Amino acid sequence: MAFAILSVGLRLALRWVVHQMYLRNTERKRVLIYGAGQTGQQMANALRTDQTFVPVCFVDESSAMHGLTIGGLRVHPPSRIRELVENESIDWVVLAMPSASPATRAVILRRLKDTGCRVQSLPPFSELLLEGAPARKSSPLAASEILGRDAFADAIPSVNGAYHGRSILVTGAGGSIGAELCRQLLRASPARLIMLDHSEFALYTVDRELKALDPEKCITPVLGSVMDRALMQKIMRDHSINVVLHAAAYKHLPMVEMNPGAGLANNVLGTRIVAEAAEAAGAERFILVSSDKAVRPASVMGASKRMAELVVQELAMRSHHTRFSMVRFGNVLGSSGSILPLFKEQINAGGPVTVTDRRASRFFMTIQEAVSLVLLAGTFARGGEVFVLDMGKPILIQDLAEKMIRNAGLTLRDANNPDGDIEVVEIGLRPGEKLHEELLIGSDMLTTPHPKILRAQEDCLDSAALAELLAALQDAISQHDDAGLRSVIARWIGQEQRGQTWVAASDVDRAMSRQHG
Repeated sequence: MAFAILSVGLRLALRWVVHQMYLRNTERKRVLIYGAGQTGQQMANALRTDQTFVPVCFVDESSAMHGLTIGGLRVHPPSRIRELVENESIDWVVLAMPSASPATRAVILRRLKDTGCRVQSLPPFSELLLEGAPARKSSPLAASEILGRDAFADAIPSVNGAYHGRSILVTGAGGSIGAELCRQLLRASPARLIMLDHSEFALYTVDRELKALDPEKCITPVLGSVMDRALMQKIMRDHSINVVLHAAAYKHLPMVEMNPGAGLANNVLGTRIVAEAAEAAGAERFILVSSDKAVRPASVMGASKRMAELVVQELAMRSHHTRFSMVRFGNVLGSSGSILPLFKEQINAGGPVTVTDRRASRFFMTIQEAVSLVLLAGTFARGGEVFVLDMGKPILIQDLAEKMIRNAGLTLRDANNPDGDIEVVEIGLRPGEKLHEELLIGSDMLTTPHPKILRAQEDCLDSAALAELLAALQDAISQHDDAGLRSVIARWIGQEQRGQTWVAASDVDRAMSRQHG
């Protein structure tokens, strides 16, 4: 019985490996197979059925097989791998040794990674016997193991009543946060849900998912950019938007650091365009999804999020019908660009796992928790509030990496265990990255009706100062002047110098009370 399961599992694994390689290629590739046993031979046969790949040769650790020709492919010793890769123009190396121990596999994978080729590995026999199909030996880390606490998404009060029957716009609907906002809003039975994203594929994916969940709901995907003022005005007008959840933003810190003009234009000017369109159309609520990186930002991305907050805060002070608010939180587990998929990929490749700094820490929350609290915080808004989610205690990235290594059934390789499987390597903080993130600019914090949602008392710019900031920003963006953009950040955001251009948090509160009762 076990042999039958193993045979089925091996066939599935071979198909899976070929499929994974196929997905990552667009032209014919030459493949070296590490392992000339029965599994390696079956791998060669499987590759021959796909015109995308050409099996070139075997490498095997058994000296008895060196020099043999099996199925038309020569068997070579491991010492010749680099020579073979160069002389035979090898593109891919497949590790076909499912009976090898995790430690042996990790050592081989490290060696293969050094060749510069792309590497694909068949799962070990233990997985094939247990599952009958390729899968990691470990299950994903539970949220409670990562966070050091139980997930509380199910304990958050329902906000369905606040969003029921409303016409709602979600920008950035194809992203991780935006898509989860749409999922949870759908349960509230809105009158209509308008999903905006500039990525055709991301929008198609979330639209297909939600319409499969509830084909009766009025869901409208809109392909476009938040930078298109006419489109934003048309959406607000045509769909009589009541609530806007603005999640559209460039969030990848190194990418925005390298492309400051695009990041600042989208995150700051785009926020202004959407917020002004919402206010002009008489929307009831506008909720900005912000970030802990907006607090004393060290990066362009963080500065762009703080500027977006300033835009929304200033609009809140002069709007008489739209309640503007912001919700600030840290990293969410499982989001696009998250560190967890990166660590998993590095572990599967045999390591090393890279961390920026062994002392670095980050706040984490599940995506379901974060979105539920964003929707709840939006119902608390009177106008101009900066809500901060209680993310719990910060988590050391080094500890997270070690947990994931152990969870994969492997051991940490360090000074105390030089023969371990996977090493954690420190690569240094990237430009704009902070050792530790913060959630507050000031020290004052107010409570709200929910213990996990706090309210920061943040000063903001007056209208004249904000207009000056945005004019300088627009000028530098239009001239593609990266140095000028950084000067704007340094002047207005770097230290947030207090003076006559700043409106104190207490004055903001009084203004909101007068406008919204």
